[in-house]
Amino acid sequence: MNQSEKDFQKNLMTYSNPSLWKSIWQISNSFIPYLGLWVLIIYSLSISYWITAGLILLAAGFLVRLFIIFHDCGHGSFFKSKKANRIVGSIFGILAFTPYDKWHNQHMKHHATVGNLDKRGVGDVWTMTKEEFEKSDKKTRIKYKIYRNPFIMFGLGPIAVFLVTNRFTYKWMTKKEKRNIWLTNLMLLLIFTGMGLTIGFFTFLILQLLILFIAGIAGFWLFYLQHQYEDVSWYRQEEWDFITVALEGSSYIKFPKILQWFSGNIGFHHIHHMNARIPNYNLQKCYKEFPIFKKIKPITFLSSLKTLKFRLWDEDQQKLVGY
Repeated sequence: MNQSEKDFQKNLMTYSNPSLWKSIWQISNSFIPYLGLWVLIIYSLSISYWITAGLILLAAGFLVRLFIIFHDCGHGSFFKSKKANRIVGSIFGILAFTPYDKWHNQHMKHHATVGNLDKRGVGDVWTMTKEEFEKSDKKTRIKYKIYRNPFIMFGLGPIAVFLVTNRFTYKWMTKKEKRNIWLTNLMLLLIFTGMGLTIGFFTFLILQLLILFIAGIAGFWLFYLQHQYEDVSWYRQEEWDFITVALEGSSYIKFPKILQWFSGNIGFHHIHHMNARIPNYNLQKCYKEFPIFKKIKPITFLSSLKTLKFRLWDEDQQKLVGY
């Protein structure tokens, strides 16, 4: 890293100091409305299912926002206190059906390996090179095509991850990760039991699944766009560079303000990968005050739809292509 890059990183660090009041305010305008919407949803069942449907959609938006806070806590960027980050992050992780330790350990590996063709496979979207795909056996190609199918990835994917894979421990996990998964599962069981006894088990199950499913689709779509887009760059280990990959291998998603609010500014993903310690509420200010971030071509809602055709990384053309 040369001197100019060091100065740039140093200036960027000034945005990585979390504000206690901003963090509390964000929890207040996200967590409280989410709980309030649950109350309204339950009461709306006796009035109109159309009202219920609208409230479920709104609640899903707030759940995405809670997941962003959960995400920031794991990076240690939401509070100065490590303990506060863990407590709030763990609570919101339970609401999002996501164990805190397992997810964040994988996510940290994702940050350390993003855009690296030689270190794929942890915390990212499965992406094969064109050469790998052509040389693979029929079974692998079928499996890959199923995985990359939009209806599978964004339809079954959220259910598979949040309801199934997040519930189990694996041999490669640490004891801390395993305990956190067991605790998360226990808390979800208690919530299910309490809500089931209050409004009915089937009613709560349907409502929770709908909210989680809609939020999961939105979350998967955002995660997909962060590193699967037209102008993305991937590199081999010997060419991989942290700053370059943050700017050229991570997207800037420019959605309408209301969607930007619900997604907690995660659209400024190139800035987030440049410095993950910057709280989500400082990302837009950072974007405005550093000209280098404005040079990145934004992904709009319409242009994001084009990314669905991408399947493989072509090393000869240095871009994502279809089959």
